[in-house]
Amino acid sequence: MTTVSEAALQAALATVTDPATGQPLVGPKALKNLRIAGGEVAFDVEIGYPARSRHAEMREALATAARTVPGVTVARPEIVTRIASHAVQRGVQLLPGVKNIVAVASGKGGVGKSTTTVNLALALAAEGARVGILDADIYGPSQPTMMGLGGADHRPESDDGKTMKPLAAHDVQVMSIGFMIEPDQAMIWRGPMATQALDQLLRQTNWADLDYLLVDMPPGTGDIALTLSQRVPLTGAVIVTTPQDIALLDAKKGLKMFEKVGVPILGIVENMAVYCCPNCGHTEHIFGADGGKHMAAQYGVEHLGSLPLALSIREQADSGRPTVVADPAGEIAGLYKAVARRVAVRIAQKSRDYSAKFPTITVSKDS
Repeated sequence: MTTVSEAALQAALATVTDPATGQPLVGPKALKNLRIAGGEVAFDVEIGYPARSRHAEMREALATAARTVPGVTVARPEIVTRIASHAVQRGVQLLPGVKNIVAVASGKGGVGKSTTTVNLALALAAEGARVGILDADIYGPSQPTMMGLGGADHRPESDDGKTMKPLAAHDVQVMSIGFMIEPDQAMIWRGPMATQALDQLLRQTNWADLDYLLVDMPPGTGDIALTLSQRVPLTGAVIVTTPQDIALLDAKKGLKMFEKVGVPILGIVENMAVYCCPNCGHTEHIFGADGGKHMAAQYGVEHLGSLPLALSIREQADSGRPTVVADPAGEIAGLYKAVARRVAVRIAQKSRDYSAKFPTITVSKDS
């Protein structure tokens, strides 16, 4: 009987490519719990981003590679996801219960930022991550409606009178000022007051062990957006824009704001990129073509993907069941999931945060 060589097995597994990164799936630290018993091998491969929909494909590729090694008759690979906390702006402490915070921003309103946020959050959850949404648009909160949590019967609860439990829908935790006010009530607050309220929503919510918290940022680069980008420990930012020149001008200002405060740009999402007539199939670039791609190339950031202008996206979000949960196997949901995976991969490639590993040092006077 041929003895299975561990070195040969590792070499064979190193030929398997990660479909999300184009790099070897099994790096030096990814192979875990290798067991060899005669001709049977079993092992875990650890990845740093959620990819539940790709696990079967990965396992098959790994098993096929393993069986090319002399002596291997049976291969049982498993994919293990381990999402870590990654570095944020210097001098800003991580938020308890949250590993990574991602700002989803645009330079102006009306480009579909909130719809993109909710679908990316749902896509990450569908891939196996623990996800939350903070609706940071104090003056126009829309996440309660999009997540089916609108109305007086959806109010946060508190066990201690100091902190709140986030509401949950579709396996995603949600907090919004919209839960505290009537739907038609206007928030007539100046910047400092709105910023303080938002800071309380963020820090006084008992987020339950989140891998990702997506912050649906207010439009523009005003006081609230700037203060958030300075105070909130952000792993990175996603910029949402439409292809038209006017939207791109404002999106570039949003990108520059994050750069100035040390927040990495994870990439650009081009929303409403193309309209396809449901009757005849004719396509039309109503807002221009490839503006987001050109902007990404101009600033040296990743173009995360393009999303269509489709009636179904609006109807599903308005009904409280966004596209990723309303039509999870559909083409548009697939686009959102692809963008979400790219965001998660970009985060996994960033430097990890090691502040939690260091003890807190206190100095006290001798009595």
